[in-house]
Amino acid sequence: MEETSAGSLQQGNHPLSRKLKKILDTRLDNDKDMLEALRAVSTFFTDNNIRTRRNLRGEIERRSLLINQQFSEAFSHVVKDLESVHKDVQAMSHCCKDMTDRLAATKEQTQELITKTSDLQAEGHKLELHSELAEAFLDRFQLKPEEAKVFRGARDGQLHPGFFNALDKVKRIHGDVKVLLRTNQQTAGLEIMEQMALQQESAYERLYRWSQSQCRTMTSDSLDITPMQQQAMKALQNRPVLFSYTMDEYNTARRGAVVRGFIDALTRGKSGPVQASSGDISPDVPTHGGPRPIELHAHDPQRYIGDMLAWLHQASASEKECLVQLLSGCEKQTDDVIRDTLAHILESVCRPLKVRVEQVLISDPETFVLYKLTTLLKFYHDTIRDITGGATETSPLLETISDMHVLCRKLFFNSLQFLSSKLLDKVELPPSDLSPPRTLSETLHLLRDIFDSQDSSILPAKERNEDLIQIMSCLLDPLLQMCAMSASQLQPADMATYIINCIHAIKFLLSLYEFTDQRIEMLSAQIDAHLDTLVNEQAAAILTRGGFADVYKAVLREEGKDLVLSKVPGLDRQSMIIALQRFDAVVVAPDELILPQVSLLASATLKEVATARAHELVTNAYATVHQTFSRISNGYDPSSFNMKTPDQIKLLLC
Repeated sequence: MEETSAGSLQQGNHPLSRKLKKILDTRLDNDKDMLEALRAVSTFFTDNNIRTRRNLRGEIERRSLLINQQFSEAFSHVVKDLESVHKDVQAMSHCCKDMTDRLAATKEQTQELITKTSDLQAEGHKLELHSELAEAFLDRFQLKPEEAKVFRGARDGQLHPGFFNALDKVKRIHGDVKVLLRTNQQTAGLEIMEQMALQQESAYERLYRWSQSQCRTMTSDSLDITPMQQQAMKALQNRPVLFSYTMDEYNTARRGAVVRGFIDALTRGKSGPVQASSGDISPDVPTHGGPRPIELHAHDPQRYIGDMLAWLHQASASEKECLVQLLSGCEKQTDDVIRDTLAHILESVCRPLKVRVEQVLISDPETFVLYKLTTLLKFYHDTIRDITGGATETSPLLETISDMHVLCRKLFFNSLQFLSSKLLDKVELPPSDLSPPRTLSETLHLLRDIFDSQDSSILPAKERNEDLIQIMSCLLDPLLQMCAMSASQLQPADMATYIINCIHAIKFLLSLYEFTDQRIEMLSAQIDAHLDTLVNEQAAAILTRGGFADVYKAVLREEGKDLVLSKVPGLDRQSMIIALQRFDAVVVAPDELILPQVSLLASATLKEVATARAHELVTNAYATVHQTFSRISNGYDPSSFNMKTPDQIKLLLC
C-alpha cells in the first residue's frame, strides 16, 4: 500500500503532492517575509515535538489576539484625546465667531475714525518727506551749528581739527548753490551764495592769521611739520595773495634761523654739558658734544671753506626737505615756489660766506691750495644747484659761490702766471750732471699734485680735462722756455743732453695721465730733434777720434766729380791707408768712444737709441769711404791693403 501511495505521489495530481512540491520549490533565501515570519516563530517555538507542532497554530493565533488587544487599548487612549481636542476646537470656533461678530460691529462704528486716521497718516508722511527735504537742503546748503562753531574758532586763535572739513563744505556749498540759480529759487541761491562767500572769506582770514603765527615759530634748527600746517598751505593755495604772504612770513623766519645757525656753526659749534670727574654733569663748563666751531680751522683754507660749504649744502637739503613736506599737500605746481623760497632763505648767508672766503683768498694761499679751493667751490656750486633746482642768476647763494669760484680761479691762474714769470726771471744754471734743475722738479711736483687731485673730483670728465690742459699749458710752456734759456750758454752736445733730460722728466709725468696725448707727441718731437743733434755730435766725435772725419768730408766734397781721387790732396793712397788703420784701431773699443753727454742721459732707452743711431751714421760714413777706396777708377790698389768691410765695422761697434 505504501508503494501505491508513493506511486500516486509521483504522479503529481494529489493535493498533498502539489503542496510538497511547492514547498520544495520555494527559495527561502529570497523570501524576506517568510524569513521574518520564521524568525518571529523561533522566539517562542523552542522544542520541536509533536505536541508543540500541533499547538503551533493555536499559539500563533493566541499571540495575534494578544497583540490586537494591546493595540486596541493603546488606540482607545488616542480616541479619548482626540475627542478632547475636538471639544476644544469647537470652543475656539465659537469664540472666534463671537470675536468676528464683535469686530464687524466695531468696524462699522469706527469707520469714520479710521478714514480720518488714514488721512492724518498720509499727511504725516507728506510732512515727514518735507522735513527730510528741508533737512537735506539745510545739510547741503548750510553749516551745522557745530561746524559754525568750528569756523568761529577759539579765543587763543588755534584751529579746530574739523576746520578744514568745514571749509571744504563751505566751498562745496558755494559751488553747488549755482544749481539754485538755474531754478526759480534764485533769491535763496543768491542769499546762500553771499552768506557762504562771507563765511569763506572769514575762514581764509582766520586760516591766514593762524598760518602766519605758525610760520613765525619756525625758527628752530629742526622743524616738525604737522598735517594741519600742510592742510593750511593746501587751502591757502586758493588765495594766491594770502599764500604769498604766508610764504613771505615763512621766508623771514627761516632766513633768520639759517643765518643764525650758520653764525653759530662758525663761532660756537654745537655745545653741550660736560661730565665732571665726579660723574656729575657740570653746566658751567663749556664743551662741544658735536662739531667744533668752524672758525677754529681758519688757518687751514681748504678745510675752513670746505666746512662752510658743507654746512650750507646740508642746510640747503634740510630747508628743501622742510619746504617739500610743508607743501606736499598742495594740488597746484609748487616747484617755482620752492625754488624761489629756497633762494630767498639761503640769501641770508651770502654775505658772511663771501666775507670769509675773500679773507682766505686775500691771505695769498699757495698755488695748489688755490686750485683745490677752485674745484671745491665748483663742486659745491653744482651740488647745491642740483638741490635747489634754480639757475645761478636766480639764486643769490649760487651767484655768490659762482663769483667766489671765478675769483679763486682767477687768482689761481694769476699764481700760475706769477710762477711762470718767476721761472723766466731767475733762470738756474744747468747742474754739472745735466739733470733737470730744482725749479723744474718743484714745478712738476706741483703739476702732479694738481693732476692727482682730479682723480677724486666728480666734475664731468670733459670739463675737468679742459681745465687741466689749460693749467698744463700755463706751466709747461714757461718750463720749456726756461730750459732753453738755461742751456743757451752750453755746447751743442751739452745743450741737447740737458734739454732732453728736462723734456723727458716732463714727458714721464704726462705719460701717467690719459688726457696728455697731444702734448706728449709734441714733447716726443722735441726730444727727437735734440736727440738728432746729440747723435750727430756722437758720430762726429767717433769719426774725429778715429781720424776719419777729414777723409769722409773730402770724399763727400769730391764725390760726383770726374776726378781720380787718389790724386786729390788729402785723399792720396797713403793718407787713406793711415786713416783706415787708425780707424780700425779705434773701433776695437767702442765703449770708450761714447760721449760723456750721452752717458748723462736720464733715460736708458734714449741712451741706447742715441748710441745705436750714432753707430749707424759712423757705419754709413765708413761704407762711403770703403766704397770709394775699393773703386779701381779712383787709382787705389785695395788688394795691397787688408781693409775691414762695413759689416765688420758695424759688428764691432755693436
